[in-house]
Amino acid sequence: MNGVRVLVLEDDVQLRTLLLRGLREEGFAADGVGTGREAIERVAGDQPHALIIDIGLPDSDGRDVCQALRAGGFTAPVLFLTGRSLLSDRLLGFSAGGDDYLTKPFAFEELVARIRVLARRSGQPSPIIANGVRLDPARHTVASDGHEVLLTPTEFRLLAPLAATNGEILHREMLVQAAWPQGSIVHDNTLDAYVARLRRKLRYLPDAPEIVTVRSVGYSLR
Repeated sequence: MNGVRVLVLEDDVQLRTLLLRGLREEGFAADGVGTGREAIERVAGDQPHALIIDIGLPDSDGRDVCQALRAGGFTAPVLFLTGRSLLSDRLLGFSAGGDDYLTKPFAFEELVARIRVLARRSGQPSPIIANGVRLDPARHTVASDGHEVLLTPTEFRLLAPLAATNGEILHREMLVQAAWPQGSIVHDNTLDAYVARLRRKLRYLPDAPEIVTVRSVGYSLR
């Protein structure tokens, strides 16, 4: 993998140092930064062939960094590192533009293997089947029984965790955190309006589950 440039966005200095040393020993041209702002500035100056992003950062959510880079035209594959292992977390990572997902603690050999694979292909995330629907994070679509509808990025980020919970109730606060950037002011009627839009779109899909309101608590997909 000589010549393959990998940028590591990890705020833990010790872990970042270990990752960079190991990647360089494996033949990668690896460099590291500790904040989302540094990553965006570095990519703007010299785009890497692959990017490793820790989701929990001191200045931002790693998924928001990935979305910002994608919006700016960054197309190289992105591997997320996180301590969260739920399917809903993985779906949110993919919907933010990620290509792969590795849960801490992990074996360094697995990280290297995943980066090698990502560096060999285009990096488009694969569709995911959850709760009876097919979610495509690359195209922001949801499909069922051969029919497909296009979602906005916010709609997709709302639907992804609902689909991943297999009918369980998601509290309103959790949905707001999933769909909007950290620090956004989201009123109750804003969330309800987006859910209503999702319901209308799901009606176009045969046999698609319905979004059920759990009054004063949240929503579930059944």
